[in-house]
Amino acid sequence: MIGKIITGKSFNGCLRYCLNDKLSDGEFGEQALKNRADVLVFNQCFGNEKELIQQFNEVRNLNRKLSKPVMHITLSFAPGEQLPNYRLAEICEDCAKELGFEKNQFVAIYHKDTRHQHVHIVANRIGFDGKTLSDSNNYKKIANYCRRMELKYNLKQVQSPRQFLSRELRQSPRQDQRKEKLKKDIKDGILNARSYQEFEQRMNALKYEVIKSRGIAFRDKQKVYTKGSSVGFSLNKIEKLLDLKPSLKEQLFQKEEKIAAYQKQESCNKNNLHAIKLNKQKLTENGRVNENIDNEFSRNNSGVLDILMRNEQSGMSVPRELTEEENRRRKLKQKRRLS
Repeated sequence: MIGKIITGKSFNGCLRYCLNDKLSDGEFGEQALKNRADVLVFNQCFGNEKELIQQFNEVRNLNRKLSKPVMHITLSFAPGEQLPNYRLAEICEDCAKELGFEKNQFVAIYHKDTRHQHVHIVANRIGFDGKTLSDSNNYKKIANYCRRMELKYNLKQVQSPRQFLSRELRQSPRQDQRKEKLKKDIKDGILNARSYQEFEQRMNALKYEVIKSRGIAFRDKQKVYTKGSSVGFSLNKIEKLLDLKPSLKEQLFQKEEKIAAYQKQESCNKNNLHAIKLNKQKLTENGRVNENIDNEFSRNNSGVLDILMRNEQSGMSVPRELTEEENRRRKLKQKRRLS
């Protein structure tokens, strides 16, 4: 699961984008873009698009100094993962608790206009008390949250951005679909070509522009430039492989695939261990907070607690003078005696 988070100025534009159908033609055609939005959660708000915008802006006016009151979160799931709406709603509510806006206005919307499931959460950073929700470390918080949800709901595991990982995990290999495709196309070209010229022709047939100088690079049909060395194929390596027999080429590639599979498994294990450590740390921190609250309550209410404990141990009931009802009755008796 991948989480993205941004802050903005306008509830009007953000809510209209999330709640309305797309008007432009897309990859799936105009028909597939209709009725794309399902509201999963209303929190401290309700109604249609116009009513929601009005409600969010009314609370926004409690703190006019804040220039960016909009928090817009996108949670995207891997292709093939299909969660029911109630599960998506649970994930959105968990996200609100994780980032601390569960008491603020927010609405969660499920979009159905892409091959992969994704949801949008639009939250008001200003609470009903006029206080502002901090956006400090939001990128790290949303990355850690996604790792926990992957474990909790058995989702496809994704690595967090490198800057949020430990030194060990930063060195683990990353997966880029564009680079993986280029790598596969280069392999196929080397296996089926008998010379460099034939290899270049095969790459051109796949809509790659081959740029050769002291090294080699490839530009795909989306005009994305990638060095051959960044996918494990320098010019020197390509030329040496092209000189080998087809059987030797296949043997070398098989060995590389085994090594890559082993590295990927090691990376996954390290990532799981890192996520488990984060969960344990979170539970420990929550335990400390609860312990501090209990200690503070005990200090502030030590007198009452002593009375309750003494009476519980002696089998007596709680002194009735502790109740307001008994005080009221006593005052009435005194008035009757005086009269």
